[in-house]
Amino acid sequence: MVSVTWLAGLACGAVGLAGMAQAALGAVYVRRFARAQRPAPATRPRVSVLKPLHGDEPLLEQALESFFLQDYPDYQIVFGVQCPTDPAVAVVRTLRHRFPARDVTLVIDGARHGMNHKINNVMNMMAAARHDVLVVSDSDVHVAPDYLERIVATLALPGTGVVTTLYSGLAAGPRVAQRMGASHISHTFLPGAVLARALGRQDCLGATMALRRETLAELGGFSAVADSLADDAMLGRLSLLRGLAVRLAPTVPGTTVPETTLAELVPHEMRWARTIRSLAPAGHVLSLIQFPIAWALLACGLSLGAWWAVLLLGAAWVARAAAARAIDATLGLRRTMPAWLLPARDVLSVLEVLTSLRGGRVRWRGETMTVGRPLYDLRRHAEAAYRARQPALGDG
Repeated sequence: MVSVTWLAGLACGAVGLAGMAQAALGAVYVRRFARAQRPAPATRPRVSVLKPLHGDEPLLEQALESFFLQDYPDYQIVFGVQCPTDPAVAVVRTLRHRFPARDVTLVIDGARHGMNHKINNVMNMMAAARHDVLVVSDSDVHVAPDYLERIVATLALPGTGVVTTLYSGLAAGPRVAQRMGASHISHTFLPGAVLARALGRQDCLGATMALRRETLAELGGFSAVADSLADDAMLGRLSLLRGLAVRLAPTVPGTTVPETTLAELVPHEMRWARTIRSLAPAGHVLSLIQFPIAWALLACGLSLGAWWAVLLLGAAWVARAAAARAIDATLGLRRTMPAWLLPARDVLSVLEVLTSLRGGRVRWRGETMTVGRPLYDLRRHAEAAYRARQPALGDG
């Protein structure tokens, strides 16, 4: 008679097979995205790039330098900190000295407008932003020289509200935690986001949020998302509510993974997990399929090491490694994750997803925040902000 545990192991094996298929499909779609046609913009309007900063961090100078090296004719870079003693100020001054021809402004302003420190910073920077095309980019983002051109070309498409980008993980060093964090971004988040796009989702991702000043005003300004931890997702939803598309620009920046220990990495990933759960709870649970090695390990345990489960584990391991290698090759990434670490990465990811299903409080830059905000409340807040700010544009 077949035992219940053996049947449970068989079910886990079936999920593992689905995860293998998803890994292969994700790698294919990342390759398709990378090879898509990249039209040049018909015009190149002036751009203000807003870079909110908070402290020094590994590879900060290299990340910021990539914005000084853009092949774009006319753009301004606005850096913002909330404290004059912030270590990032010294990095900005070093880059200004190295690139004296660049149009650079540094804003130091500690004014608070909401719970979200990043948006507080951005709102304080808006008075210094002179141009109508606004590109908000995180401090840890490394971009290619044609980044702004790709953003502008996408923003010019009819019906576009916000332009965003995918991103890969860039380990700041050789530590296991850094490599595991980079792998999570490059080999789980990135293909998952591409597949979500293929299924019709239009998520805005915080590495890049680009829009016109008039569109920002129509959405209620940055004040509409100043109390939201997921400011990127909320800005995207506001755009969709207005009937404006959230589009992906055909470029994939890298984001620094600085955490040197799992004790640093796990809270960061838990903040992501709880935020995603608050925005798309069903999709968050379904994301468990993405970790076939973990399911194959569970199948081995429940089936007491049945031969088919052992074969499944080997196949899942190979499939995950092959998909990761394919994504790295497609995007020109250096090999982030050795294959022997993949089981640990899958198990950790499953535990994070399961743990994130309970609780809603996270710590972010010294503040305790509750993830999520009902979309109706957000829309009402944005409408009120929009009416109050007419005819002003932006958040000066």
